[in-house]
Amino acid sequence: MFLTRVYYGIAYVAVLFIEIIKATYDTAIRSIKKGSIDPVVIDIKTELTRPVSQTILANSITLTPGTLSIDLFPEKQIIRVAIISPRDKKDVIPFEPYIKKMLE
Repeated sequence: MFLTRVYYGIAYVAVLFIEIIKATYDTAIRSIKKGSIDPVVIDIKTELTRPVSQTILANSITLTPGTLSIDLFPEKQIIRVAIISPRDKKDVIPFEPYIKKMLE
């Protein structure tokens, strides 16, 4: 059990690092191109039930360029996120399964 959580913790850090690099490139390209920034605010329903897991997910979203966690509603399992351009939920939180396996 402990080793499984450690494995998913390492995988989470690796996926977060890769997503930060991809988002940095995407944000830089969108900043250069005229008209490709269309900011939106969305509510994302998360599968995470523990407040610590939800907080780590919200902080991971904020660390990723082009996204910002605005609010967290732990009882409803919703994170309000500002995004530089409309995206699918899975593109905003690709690291959620790793956090779930690591902490829940």
